[in-house]
Amino acid sequence: MATPEELTVMYRPVGPEELELLRQADFKRWPPRLPEQPIFYPVTNEQYAVEIAGNWNVRDSGYGAVTRFQVRTSFMSKYQVQRVGGSHHTEWWVPAEDLEDLNDNIVGLIEVIREFGS
Repeated sequence: MATPEELTVMYRPVGPEELELLRQADFKRWPPRLPEQPIFYPVTNEQYAVEIAGNWNVRDSGYGAVTRFQVRTSFMSKYQVQRVGGSHHTEWWVPAEDLEDLNDNIVGLIEVIREFGS
């Protein structure tokens, strides 16, 4: 009998442009980073993602959403969680060149779980 695969739940706040790119990818893959975006930053908890989407994304574009997705833990184990502020301000720093590998390790779909507008 096979044992269930361990999965890591991740969150990512997005604005309208990144959400549209997710739609175009059928919510299965993250879009490539732009040249000025050398790192992909998924966050470890919904609270932090809500703060970013509800405050920064809405301020910058009038819209923000929180997404949730699962990645194979065996893949994510090579990345350390980084604390970037308060105790819940934690995220992974995935180099842009590793994003396709991360996409290949997503299990299921990327879900929009919260939306905010101005």
